[in-house]
Amino acid sequence: MNDDNRTPAETPGRDRYRNLFESMDEGFCIIEFFDGPHGPMSDYIHIEANAAYERHAGIPDVVGQKVREMVPDEADGWVELYGGVLKTGNPIRFRRELVATGRHLEVSAFKVGDPHEPHVAVLFNDITDRIRAEAAQRELNETLERRIADTLAEREAVDEALRQAQKMEAVGQLTGGIAHDFNNMLAVVIGSLDLLLRRVGETDPRAKRYVESAMEGAKRAATLTQRLLAFSRQQPLRPEPIEINRLVSGMSDLLRHSLGGHIKLETVLSGGMWRTHADPNQLENVILNLAINARDAMPDGGKLTIETQNTWLDDRYAAANLGAISGQYVMIAVTDTGTGMPDEVVAKAFDPFFTTKEVGKGTGLGLSQVYGFVKQSGGHVKIYSEPGVGTTVKIYMPRVTTVTEDVEVAAEAGQLPMGEFQETILVVEDEAIVRQFSVDALTELGYRVLEADSALAALSIIEARSDIALLFTDVVMPDINGAKLAREAKLRQPNLRVLFTTGYTRNAVVHNGTLDVGVDLIGKPFTIEELGAKVREILDRA
Repeated sequence: MNDDNRTPAETPGRDRYRNLFESMDEGFCIIEFFDGPHGPMSDYIHIEANAAYERHAGIPDVVGQKVREMVPDEADGWVELYGGVLKTGNPIRFRRELVATGRHLEVSAFKVGDPHEPHVAVLFNDITDRIRAEAAQRELNETLERRIADTLAEREAVDEALRQAQKMEAVGQLTGGIAHDFNNMLAVVIGSLDLLLRRVGETDPRAKRYVESAMEGAKRAATLTQRLLAFSRQQPLRPEPIEINRLVSGMSDLLRHSLGGHIKLETVLSGGMWRTHADPNQLENVILNLAINARDAMPDGGKLTIETQNTWLDDRYAAANLGAISGQYVMIAVTDTGTGMPDEVVAKAFDPFFTTKEVGKGTGLGLSQVYGFVKQSGGHVKIYSEPGVGTTVKIYMPRVTTVTEDVEVAAEAGQLPMGEFQETILVVEDEAIVRQFSVDALTELGYRVLEADSALAALSIIEARSDIALLFTDVVMPDINGAKLAREAKLRQPNLRVLFTTGYTRNAVVHNGTLDVGVDLIGKPFTIEELGAKVREILDRA
């Protein structure tokens, strides 16, 4: 037996365990009950610990330290756990964060030693990095889930917007075709009534009243068809440079008269406004339509605010609003303090013939006309509404930096512009009843009139005669349209003047909603006064 009372066989085994104890990555310690001044089972003292324990616990020189000295703020929990192990003899395994160091530990505690003098062995494993990695992974997963949910919601919104756009396009094509047919019929009705009214005159007041009533109804029907064309983006526009603040200010009296005394009108006009290029008459109609809608939403009175502002629609907004294009815009916002609209009504607000008003109090074409004009002008329109609070309609018209000033020739007021019998006009129209009205109207205006029911027939007349001053032709005709006819006619008579007419503007003389340069057009239906003024303007042009 050697000096430390160990046999040679015992020493290598003890050394192996000691080496394992000191070199293992897990923290390991043995503690025993310490009967100190705090009462029975109030504390435990460390009697052995390896280097990994001190490293994981973040506390140096652990041996000889008591639990309450090492971690005073959380000692009660540890003392209770150790006491439970000694009392029951059952091992426990748990995780705990050390408040003092912020490290996360995985702990195993079990009873060891003599039953009469037991100890608690504690095995620590620092799992802080794993806990943090798991937390980071959870956060990443949650972020991915949120992004996926947002993407799905955006996709659903885009799909819904696409369905809405396709529906609006399909309805627009339908309404445009209907408006075209109605305009041809109304051209005959209004023109015939106009001629009849000139024949009746003052000789028969009752007949005159009947004709005037019929004319009023026909003009209202013509207004409806114009709104249908506006929605379907098929109305011919005459854009020009517009200063929005001047346009809004110029409408103040009209708006106040239309709103009535129970609605307060306020305008908030920003300085340094950019210009846009649009049809001023149509834009005024848009603002007036919105103002009247706002008035109807405030039956007990309220406030209408028209605001102008330069704005930028970014890529994110454009992505979230199908049909919107990012860029610089002139914004006009019309805000009321009325009843507001729920989301399901806002979703249908631009649909033609959709209205929440009582029967007879609205056609359902006001907002659809707004939508059609703004889209045809390259802009964007958006409705924001909250029931019980009010509604804001924002119109975004594209900014232009350089535009060509348009020169409008104003028709002089006064008597009906008459022609001279020696001035010859060739009328080309494939629909007989419409052609007959045009012939009668121009004859009434004092012109010599020739007629043709097709482009080929018209070319034959042009080749045979050199005295034709004006070619008055429909645009939409079978075989050869009016634009091609005009080109062929000018090859034969270069000085020939041309006036187009149509009730349908998706044709050869209107592109992107705007009349081609140098083109004269009168839309169906038209009155004799309008036709006379337009013809005289063209013939008198230098």
